[in-house]
Amino acid sequence: MLQFSNYLLAESLDSAYNELVKNKKNIILGGTSYLRMGDTQFNTAIDLSNLSLSYINEARDFLHIGAMTSFRDLEVNPILKSHFSGIISKCVENILGVQFRNNVTVGATVFSKYGFSDLIPVLLALETTVVLQGGGEIELEDFLKEDTIRRDILVEIKIKKSNSIGNFQTIRRTKSDYAVLNLVLTKNSENKFKIAVGARPGKAVLAKKTMDILNSTQAISDALFETLSNEIVFESNMRASEEYRRAICKVMLKRALQEVL
Repeated sequence: MLQFSNYLLAESLDSAYNELVKNKKNIILGGTSYLRMGDTQFNTAIDLSNLSLSYINEARDFLHIGAMTSFRDLEVNPILKSHFSGIISKCVENILGVQFRNNVTVGATVFSKYGFSDLIPVLLALETTVVLQGGGEIELEDFLKEDTIRRDILVEIKIKKSNSIGNFQTIRRTKSDYAVLNLVLTKNSENKFKIAVGARPGKAVLAKKTMDILNSTQAISDALFETLSNEIVFESNMRASEEYRRAICKVMLKRALQEVL
């Protein structure tokens, strides 16, 4: 159960950030869908609901998605459906029910770097940066590599517009369960591929060795799939074993390539 001693409805990002850094037990509230599953006592809970951070805007070069934007907004937004083969919308459409997707926010998911996230590997396979109130703008890949959680506020994510197409592959034991494994493949207008693997069950990562082979040879072979299987670090948990994930990743990449090509 989520417990806190004080509550602050922030009037500005500056005031929210200043309050956050006062105490290591202060916390930013997103949708709190996962936060409520824990049993931690916080000092001050900071609510960003009044800061107009729920938006999906298309500018000349970037798509801008506010931190308080819900997964349901990602799912139904026509702007996102018209870019990258609609993979941003597709990756969230089967996460539990509509009520849950109305509650989960983009900012909380990305900032927390959830290993089970369906959204993060999709963003990683695109040209995505995160905008932080204190830390400025940083590439998503670099942000995910950080071992510690920053004392900061994620304001928005920026995705560079392109003619890239993509495919989102996921395997679940049941439709409403967390993913056993996620794989995302994108191809830009220069026929360059990016491959991201999530729910390994660790944080999503780019398969750079596999990408290098695919981009240099443009050839699909068993060696390509074996490289992916050997490159990514898999682990076991209650949903699947390391060996199972290592085996199915090759099939998922093959299916994604068939769809994109």
